Amino acid sequence: MSTDYEPRPLRITLTALFMLVLGALMSIGGAYLALLGGSWYYLVAGVGLLVAAALVFARRRAAIWLYAVLLLGTLLWTLYEVRFDWWQLAPRIDLWCLLGLWLILPFVNRHIGARLAWRDGASGLLGLGLVAGALMAGYSLTQDYHSLKGAFSDAQMEGLDPEGQAGRLASEWTAYGGSSRGDRYSPADLITPENVGRLEKAWEYHTGDLPREGDPGELTNQVTPLKVGDKLFICTPHSIAIALDADTGEERWRFDPAINADAEYYQHMTCRGMAFHDATAYGAAATRLAQPDAPVARCERRLFLPTNDGTLVALDVEDGKPCEDFGEAGVVDLKTGLGEGALGVYLPTSPPVVTEKLVIVGGSITDNGAVDSPGGVIRAYDVRSGRLVWNFDPGNPQATEPLPSGESYVRSTPNSWTIATADEALGLVYIPTGNQTPDQWGVPRTAEAERFTDTLVALDLNTGQVRWEFQTVHHDLWDRDLPSQPTLVDIDGPQGKIPAIIQPTKRGDLYVLDRRTGEPIVPVEEVPVPQGTVEGDHTAPTQPVSALSYAPDEPLYEKDMWGGTPLDQMMCRIQFRQLRYEGDFTPPSEQGSLIYPGNVGTFNWPSVAVDPSRQLLFGAPNYLAFVSQLVKRSEVDPDERRGGGETGLQPNLGAPYMVRLEPLLSVLGLPCQAPPWGFVTAVDLRSMKPVWMHKNGTSRDSAPLGIPLPVGTPALGGPIVTAGGVAFMSGTLDYYLRAYDMQNGKELWKGRLPAGGQATPMTYVSEKTGKQYVVQMAGGHGSFGTRIGDSVVAWRLEEDR
Repeated sequence: MSTDYEPRPLRITLTALFMLVLGALMSIGGAYLALLGGSWYYLVAGVGLLVAAALVFARRRAAIWLYAVLLLGTLLWTLYEVRFDWWQLAPRIDLWCLLGLWLILPFVNRHIGARLAWRDGASGLLGLGLVAGALMAGYSLTQDYHSLKGAFSDAQMEGLDPEGQAGRLASEWTAYGGSSRGDRYSPADLITPENVGRLEKAWEYHTGDLPREGDPGELTNQVTPLKVGDKLFICTPHSIAIALDADTGEERWRFDPAINADAEYYQHMTCRGMAFHDATAYGAAATRLAQPDAPVARCERRLFLPTNDGTLVALDVEDGKPCEDFGEAGVVDLKTGLGEGALGVYLPTSPPVVTEKLVIVGGSITDNGAVDSPGGVIRAYDVRSGRLVWNFDPGNPQATEPLPSGESYVRSTPNSWTIATADEALGLVYIPTGNQTPDQWGVPRTAEAERFTDTLVALDLNTGQVRWEFQTVHHDLWDRDLPSQPTLVDIDGPQGKIPAIIQPTKRGDLYVLDRRTGEPIVPVEEVPVPQGTVEGDHTAPTQPVSALSYAPDEPLYEKDMWGGTPLDQMMCRIQFRQLRYEGDFTPPSEQGSLIYPGNVGTFNWPSVAVDPSRQLLFGAPNYLAFVSQLVKRSEVDPDERRGGGETGLQPNLGAPYMVRLEPLLSVLGLPCQAPPWGFVTAVDLRSMKPVWMHKNGTSRDSAPLGIPLPVGTPALGGPIVTAGGVAFMSGTLDYYLRAYDMQNGKELWKGRLPAGGQATPMTYVSEKTGKQYVVQMAGGHGSFGTRIGDSVVAWRLEEDR
């Protein structure tokens, strides 16, 4: 029976209007996507929705039939593209199923067509589609296409190698990486997989160092505390050094260098940590050895504090006051020899390397600031007097004798902004270098700059001369500087222990080299890469690739684009088709190029953690795509030409091109690339094969209403491993410190943080109480978008009750 004589309910009019708008948007966007060579689905579905909207408005039964067909077609298309991958499947069908559920409701359905139409075949077909969608969604929740489920054997977890424990004290954490080996490993074993769930907060300390007027956008708290004796030592973004009681968190002393407030710190402000030197630990301290109970002389044990205004300060461990015998009243000015414009551009953001006789310092140079910038010199100073002993200038590598007064180092050379590692037994220091700025435009680079770009350089500790070098990227146009501290580990091989060094990279390669010679232990192959860049520049024909790598297995495809709904997913597909993308190492372009892995990198400064006893590696790879677009300076409004920050339009002063750098995001601010974006993983160093890999992190602190969806978020904070078989890591977009079972990667515990935990934790056993503590800086990260704070938080096992 016809219902034309009945008034059209408002709900039918609104339904038709919603379908009309949705269909129009999908038709317009779908047509453009098809013209770009993309999927025709959105155009077909959009036109179908327009027709269905008209039929709903006319109250024709064909509307339900047509919508049911569209829903079933969408389900089949979804299975074709993404199988049962929940995070890919849900946004493709969510809006369709909700609209279908609305249309099948009797108080809507019965007004579209005959009075009893809601009981007919059209409703049955629509119901079939809804049930199929629900079953697909439910089944997809049981599927995981991204994890590697495995486990280390019980024998490997229990059979600790005594050599891996040599020289380790569970009560100490004397270097940024735990020890001079940079492995982020502790022999502490009181916290185990069986009891880690009993961790409770022991204390929380507030540094009081919060953002100030004039600070750059990338204000970060990335410090890993040191533990010496009964004290912890930290530094803050404004270069304040603080000593805390290791058992109570009470402040013992504070030193504020009052950094130059007039400098323009327009890109970074951070302090990842300090370095510790103990003269009593070396044989030269004969008096100390002869009289072990004698009091330690002032500054015999000292800390080295790098400051954001380009100085290095030596502090006494006991009172935090400058060591007068070092440099000028305890301070060495690192800007000496760097020429004009060093203040605020040259930033020693990472702790130096300390050996028996030397303190070795590199520094960050502002990315994409200007073609003419200070050079990336590496300098070694006498650990006692602060006298310059040698300098490695990448622009003049043979001239390692101290630079004469009044002269300057070669400008605009590759720098080393991350943490280096030394092997005193071999007499080598290993320097991971970065790129010469500008990162994405390589025309002005010299042969020396090209030689040392993105290279692990082994320097002679006595002279600073190059002993060997290993390059990880040729003619870098992607900001793929070496970001991670290299780790020293002796690997079990067929002929016995091999002294190795492991260098993680932004691309995701783990280069495993013989640290005596730089020869690869794990094979490295040169592979062809995409060619063609802007006029005057060039691309390297091949790039090195390690056989042990966490680089993405596959390039991104249009079907990998993501969103919360079909509409923003369609917009991401359009973005993808508009960009130049030919896989990894696609050169930057005026069109805009998709760079994957992006600027954050698969691995960054947090590096990896290595258990030398169990011969396993723990890491946290990230997967985020970025967009890199070269912009002719002549086409940019003069008011925009200064730029600044890690993202947005970068100034590149002196170059014909500026560069716009952005993460690949949807119109809703979500990543256009489908999750997961962050993992934890482990490698067996005996076989050099990954054993397990799991998603890590939730949307708790980045999703509306704090919904903790287990998407696997990026992390910018490093891991540590312990003899107890537990690994710890923070750094995710949700504010937690997590504990993992090293055997299988299972998350065992998580402790809530008051702010972002973009720092590497540390652990120690108190000599006073005998309890094992785990300590995390929770201060956030400006560019990463987490809450800024000033908390240092410590946990220990709850007391027996």
